[in-house]
Amino acid sequence: MKNIFMSTERNLEQKLKLLMFFRLIFTSILLGSTIVLQLNESVSPLAPPLLFLYGLIASIFVMSFFYSVTISSIQHKVVFAYIQIGIDTLVVTLIVLVTGCFLSFFSFLYLVVIIYSSVLLFLNGSMVMAGLCSLQYVILISLEYYGIIQPYGADISPLILEFGWLRVLYKVMITAVACYAVAFLSGFLSEQTRRSRNELQRMSEHVKRMEKMASLGEMAAGLAHEIKNPLASLSGSIQVLREENRHGPEHDNLMRIVLRETDRLTSLASDFLLFAKPPAGKRESIRLDEAINEILELFQKNRTIREKLTIERNLIHDIFVDVDPIHLRQILWNLLLNAAEAIDGEGRIAVDMVHQKNRRIQIVLTDNGEGISPENVDAIFDPFYTTKHSGTGLGLSIVYRILEYYGSRLDVDSTEGQGTLVHFSLKILTVPEPLRFGRGLDT
Repeated sequence: MKNIFMSTERNLEQKLKLLMFFRLIFTSILLGSTIVLQLNESVSPLAPPLLFLYGLIASIFVMSFFYSVTISSIQHKVVFAYIQIGIDTLVVTLIVLVTGCFLSFFSFLYLVVIIYSSVLLFLNGSMVMAGLCSLQYVILISLEYYGIIQPYGADISPLILEFGWLRVLYKVMITAVACYAVAFLSGFLSEQTRRSRNELQRMSEHVKRMEKMASLGEMAAGLAHEIKNPLASLSGSIQVLREENRHGPEHDNLMRIVLRETDRLTSLASDFLLFAKPPAGKRESIRLDEAINEILELFQKNRTIREKLTIERNLIHDIFVDVDPIHLRQILWNLLLNAAEAIDGEGRIAVDMVHQKNRRIQIVLTDNGEGISPENVDAIFDPFYTTKHSGTGLGLSIVYRILEYYGSRLDVDSTEGQGTLVHFSLKILTVPEPLRFGRGLDT
């Protein structure tokens, strides 16, 4: 959905700004601590460790300024976040290097970086950063162990003199395991939070949409009734006049046009009523995969559809639902037709069934068509909204209203130029075994 996508991008930008703010606070604390250490120890600011720290602090301030200037113009915020946090892992490694390498207690900063990477980049990002932190720490300690580098102020690393390789391996392993454990736990929690937030946002949009449809439905019902009665009288009168045969070909053609447009308006008024209050229908216990297969076979009987599209099916057998077959056909037919019309040339439509929690089955339709622009995604359920040259724009609105009757909703995820995914769910019906495997149910 457009709102969720834009909200995610906006949230990431806000989180990055917050990260930059806290990074400045940390750098300021590091600067203050370094100055206090220098004054207490009466060390020259040109001493190599202090000079290195001051240079590192200055670099962080410069990078933070660069980040703040460029963040608004960066389009790929996720890549920008990976770059920022990746540089942060390198900064932590340099801090560990200058504060004692193996003996440094600043190695805990790796965990801090991993935690806030999970907040910004979720599970995948936190696992990537855990790998990066572990790799850098292993390389740093290995270089120190083999005497290639040593902590500032030491002629030879105490790691070589005091600790055996088992102790070194133990600490490196513990640090790496801690990095991955924190990455998994914090990333998992962030993923759960994100899904809950997205679901709440979808529910909020659903409630707003239903309130809007309810008010439009009441108006549509009254308007449709007011239109259908005069149209019936008009159509009947024209047919009587046409049967009198006291008019020429020109008048006959005009009457034919009037009857055609009257039928079109009558059909539109009927759609009005269907949108306002979809009929309850006759619920039946049907086997969902067989019902979907029948609808798909019927849909593919159209020669143009058959030659143009490849329809893939991934259906789960022996799933029964309590639904009116006519409603199910109307829902799937509208969605299939929209998907087919969105594909220019040859394309693919996939129909999948996916198990959900609370004994529900999800039906997912995916196409590789033109997709829907972010500006249009939120409007596709509005009555009379259409981008087609023909059509009333009531199809998806009616589908939405029918699904509401079954306690479901239609969700759409689309990327312009790549395709669209739509899905809805139905409650699974518990069916006795004799009916499940016998011929007691017809679809």
